[in-house]
Amino acid sequence: MRIIFMGTPDFAVPTLAALHDAGHTIVAVYTQPPRPAGRGKQLQPSPVQKEAEIRQLEVRCPVSLKDPDAQATFAALDADIAVVAAYGLILPVPVLEAPRHGCLNVHASILPHWRGAAPIQRAILAGDPVTGVTIMQMEKGLDTGPMLTTARVQIEHKTAGELTAELAELGAQLMVGTLIDLAALHPVPQDDLEATHAPKIDKREARIDFHRDAEFIERQVRAFAPAPGAFFEIGQDRFRVLAADVIGREGAPGTVLDDQLTIACGHGALRPTLIQRAGKPAMETAALLRGRPIPAGTVLG
Repeated sequence: MRIIFMGTPDFAVPTLAALHDAGHTIVAVYTQPPRPAGRGKQLQPSPVQKEAEIRQLEVRCPVSLKDPDAQATFAALDADIAVVAAYGLILPVPVLEAPRHGCLNVHASILPHWRGAAPIQRAILAGDPVTGVTIMQMEKGLDTGPMLTTARVQIEHKTAGELTAELAELGAQLMVGTLIDLAALHPVPQDDLEATHAPKIDKREARIDFHRDAEFIERQVRAFAPAPGAFFEIGQDRFRVLAADVIGREGAPGTVLDDQLTIACGHGALRPTLIQRAGKPAMETAALLRGRPIPAGTVLG
């Protein structure tokens, strides 16, 4: 097939690689423009752009696809289909309709649950036992199009980073299989009454409120690991919690209960096991406490 690929972050890279390895003709790769990153704020190409350049594929980085000239350029590629994975730009109707078979999206949830920008984090925060990937036919609405194929995985105690990597690989293989069987598949409309929404993560959500139950905070830790990182503060010091255990102890919320940094919550307690002080590398909590003791009785913010 002649495919236009559209994606930006690491999540999209396995799908691009799988389609190219499967022998499809990638006529162009659309991705977000390079962004400032790192200490020097130098412009950095997206993970998808890097992969496309390694594979010597044409890369296009439009700021928008609303312009008629951009839409005409897209249509002129004469693609059979466009495959979209976390691209980051709204696709106008002329773009959606340009390829002969339209646009297919790799979405990291079991639709219609968790439509939107942060389905993996929202599923973890909600305590869902299962998530997965849906291949859907794109339409004008946000993740509202009919579904072609789905695959499920257990969330268990995975972090957002671990789950993203797993779903990226799953989505890649699911998309390859979907294109093989495309003519035989029957799109299934979504039930809007069952829809839940996954808005973009606000960094303010990463602040830990120790008045919440320990089980929720542990999910918060996993949902925001590796980034932006659930955090608490002591004075001017910020500590990102990257892994933690729930402990069956009680106390005044936010109070450190022992020399292992067991922290009382609204119900139960949380014991960080992997932690990162601002400006320092992540380390096991025991190692951090040897250099920066946080004594019992300390109240965290």
